[in-house]
Amino acid sequence: MNLQNQTKQIVLLWLATSDSSGEPNVSPKELFLFKGKDRLIVANIASPKTLTNILQNPKVYISGIDIWKQKGMQYKGRAKVISSLNKRFKKIEAEFRPLNQGKFRIQHFIEIQIFQQKEVSAPSYFFYPTTEEEDQIEVSKTTYFKQLPGQF
Repeated sequence: MNLQNQTKQIVLLWLATSDSSGEPNVSPKELFLFKGKDRLIVANIASPKTLTNILQNPKVYISGIDIWKQKGMQYKGRAKVISSLNKRFKKIEAEFRPLNQGKFRIQHFIEIQIFQQKEVSAPSYFFYPTTEEEDQIEVSKTTYFKQLPGQF
């Protein structure tokens, strides 16, 4: 299963970690690359708690949805931190340049080996089985855009 094809419309991921005592933390991730069948690399811009947790407990959950279709993926994996001292850091950083465009200083990368994945979707798809993606997109646009000033 190719993760890149499944997640083309996801623009924000949520990375859930926990420390050695099980205390949870969830952090949004804006810069990420899916690599091949079962690997994800996330740029760490400003998440010290995420890093501390991964060093204590490498088990993570990641979730992301297409906000328009209200469908997405959830992944379970094992993470490791790649610091700027790691010889792979510069190579990974070069891959992220088109995404980052110099906006952020990337302090670390988090490499996640994904070993379980499942599709997730809004409850409407379950409770109203005739719901089509096009319908959900229209509902999402109405919901999001009615809160914004001006016409779209």
